[in-house]
Amino acid sequence: MQRQLWRVVRGWYRFGGDDHRVVDVAGWVASLDAVVELISGRFARAEPRRRVGTYLRGLLAGLERKNGWTLAEHAGAVSPDGMQRLLRTADWDVDGVRDDLRGYVLDGLGDVESGGFVVDETGFIKKGVRSAGVRRQYTGTSGKIDNCQLGVFLAYASVKGRALIDRELYLPTSWTEDRERCERADVPEDVEFATKPQLGTAMLARAHTAGVLTPASWVTADEAYGQTPGFRDRLAQWEIPYVLATRNDDILTSPDRTRRPAKVLATIAGARDPDTGRDGWERRAIGPGAHGMRVYDWAAVALDAAGLPHGWGHWLLVCRQTEPAEGKTICELAFYRCAAPANTPLRELVRVAGARWAIEECFQTAKNEAGLDQYQVRSWRAWHAHITLAMLAAAYLAVTRATEHAHETEKGDPQPATAD
Repeated sequence: MQRQLWRVVRGWYRFGGDDHRVVDVAGWVASLDAVVELISGRFARAEPRRRVGTYLRGLLAGLERKNGWTLAEHAGAVSPDGMQRLLRTADWDVDGVRDDLRGYVLDGLGDVESGGFVVDETGFIKKGVRSAGVRRQYTGTSGKIDNCQLGVFLAYASVKGRALIDRELYLPTSWTEDRERCERADVPEDVEFATKPQLGTAMLARAHTAGVLTPASWVTADEAYGQTPGFRDRLAQWEIPYVLATRNDDILTSPDRTRRPAKVLATIAGARDPDTGRDGWERRAIGPGAHGMRVYDWAAVALDAAGLPHGWGHWLLVCRQTEPAEGKTICELAFYRCAAPANTPLRELVRVAGARWAIEECFQTAKNEAGLDQYQVRSWRAWHAHITLAMLAAAYLAVTRATEHAHETEKGDPQPATAD
């Protein structure tokens, strides 16, 4: 188990490209045992309580695939029945474990100055028509319309790290309007159709009720959420600042009550100041990317702040490429609708806009290292059970990485060593 954890954490945990350092792999194992103990109160019986530890260790093991069969074989079982029972029918509080996961992540990665929440969805490619929520629909996972399930997720991100903390399975109307089909997949009777922004709002509401989503934090999401008034209005009601992507044809209202599309307002952002002779763009980096530091030009245009908390500002944030992409003659633009206290500087809006991509890293890590998408279950309950445990395994990696980084920072430069 120690060498398996060393392989997984070392492969994902790199600072400055150096992965040779003194590490406490036995401590990592003890930390995983502590995670299992953290959620133990959610299990009514000893057998599933023991099995969940085995399941989590299997998700973190160096297995090519992580499903009921392979996890059972890794645990030395002769059949997957026990693992399948854990997900489908065993007596434990799946949503309670979700809440424990959220608390674990906020305890390990929480940071008042940089912490924020990101909402997005990801797809799970499937065969057949019996898995809860499956249908042919667009997913960014394959970049096309595919037979898949869609999950909407909430992530927490700060300078310490990032991890998924909540999840909801999206049910299309082809499911919610067919109650017999829902019954065969064990979808609860009270589950009705909800849009992805409504599912995102529900997860944020849980975080708000738990006291972790506060006015000191931020929320960011893509245009599916940014162009949904109900999503924005709920954040404003809670006085939660946001930076939400929007489209270039979004009609926005200026302080003088003039209504214009975002792409038109972008021209105002670039107009030269007659007093200084400078335009309104600032060049800022938003972190490293696949090809080096991601640097863009940014500008903010004031919008009408009606309906927002007293003392808040409302802006259209415009992001422009520093030079045209290959084969293009003009620099592409991206747009964000922002609301926050009026004294919020541009650099803070830019920082939050850049943080939106943290959830993509969460998806990649959870799928590649914790088997988020490698399940073989069909029922509503089993999906939520597996996804929750996979999120917990990935969160363990994120918190372990943050803890090791903090230890290295305290000690200074790490000394080259092996994991032995």
